[in-house]
Amino acid sequence: MPQAADLAESTEERKHSWTGRQLIVLLVIGTAALMVSLTQSLLVPVLNELGTDLDAGSDGVAWLLTSTLLVGAVAVPAFGRLGDLYGTKLMVLISLGALVTGSLICALSDSLAPMIVGRAVVGLSVATVPLSISLVGVVLPREHSGAGIALISAMLGVGGALGLPLSGVVAEYADYHVLFWICVVGGLLVIPAIARLVPQPPRAGEGTMDIPGMILLGAAMLALLLPLAQGDTWGWTDPLTIGLLVSSVVLIVVFVLVELRRRSPLVDVRTTARPALLLTNLASLFVGFALFATLIGTATYVQMPEATGYGFGTSILVGGLCMLPGGLIMLLLSPLSARLAPRTALIGGSLIIALGFASRIFLTGSLTQVVVGATIAGAGTGIAYAAMPGLIAHATPLSELAAANGLNALFRSIGSSLASAIGGALLAAKTMDLGGHELPSLGAYQWLFGLCAGAAVLAALLALFIPKHAATADAAIPE
Repeated sequence: MPQAADLAESTEERKHSWTGRQLIVLLVIGTAALMVSLTQSLLVPVLNELGTDLDAGSDGVAWLLTSTLLVGAVAVPAFGRLGDLYGTKLMVLISLGALVTGSLICALSDSLAPMIVGRAVVGLSVATVPLSISLVGVVLPREHSGAGIALISAMLGVGGALGLPLSGVVAEYADYHVLFWICVVGGLLVIPAIARLVPQPPRAGEGTMDIPGMILLGAAMLALLLPLAQGDTWGWTDPLTIGLLVSSVVLIVVFVLVELRRRSPLVDVRTTARPALLLTNLASLFVGFALFATLIGTATYVQMPEATGYGFGTSILVGGLCMLPGGLIMLLLSPLSARLAPRTALIGGSLIIALGFASRIFLTGSLTQVVVGATIAGAGTGIAYAAMPGLIAHATPLSELAAANGLNALFRSIGSSLASAIGGALLAAKTMDLGGHELPSLGAYQWLFGLCAGAAVLAALLALFIPKHAATADAAIPE
């Protein structure tokens, strides 16, 4: 009898232990997600250098970020649906191919126009992360898929936190073109690894690609995100800004009405409207807001001159390194999130984010205090981000998993865009004069941190209303 019990225990241990192949699959997909996540923050510290070298004004240089954002907003939901229809692995490879192609164009460019084109192509690769989340959830066994999904989801924050110090090192010791070559080399390494080592999951979706829906959603996202990105330049009361924002609302309403009539919709509106998915996506928007505000509210904050009364006059490199502990803690805490119920992890992570930002309002006396506050917020972000795919998987049919993860990524992107617009406007509105230069005041940053704490609390409140048992009969977690 003891021998039978020992044998059963040994079998159970083997079942829950990782095999070498499973770890390699997770490492390869995780590296792909990390490379794409890096591209979204790599250029932020070197924008001034780019403007000088390319002989371009701030408006032109801003398009290096805006072009990626706009294309990504269209690519994420479209690639998600294509992944359900034609294979998630195939779409991951295509999106990584866009990363390599776009980065190569930028690496070989010395003028603004082709570099904007290259960054627009890179925008197609933004779909890699939600596609990777869906891929890991299917190719890994049930007992490991939760930890794998949590790790890939955390890469969204890890890449942003690692991109800033990496860019700082390059800005200080090398030419900015090195940043694009890093993306090219990284992409060329992971593409054959995924093609060879990651198994091909069966196609889960049926039907055809919803071209009208894709056009409508793309137009709505462009009408929403373009004024958010350019509002500071155009003016928030400019007729063009207001007209585009109103148009985005109209287009979203039309999109919903059209999707309700489609047999094979880009987004299943009825499924998306379920409380489990709708509340998760709304919470994702607020967490995405807080994550991006961490980036603009830490690296730039510590680089402000000491004469402001709050800044520390650090270099770009040191400013980026201040984000590094937060990125590492996101990576380390992702397995913890996988062990928690997704709803509990989202609530807890959001409250930790709020705690981190609340501390930033009052603890301003030393660089250590700033780093600790940013790290606490990063820890909460890692836990919250890792929880979202689990909530989506429990409430989404397997045939719509990639599209649902793509839509969730789109909500996070909208949150980041809102943070950029609101944060930028706030820092520009509350300023102080220092030697003839207008710089953000301490009060501006404190207002920004307060908004982020409030957004995180709203995310936690929304998560409280997510049904505890949201799984459908055709839930997207395979046996």
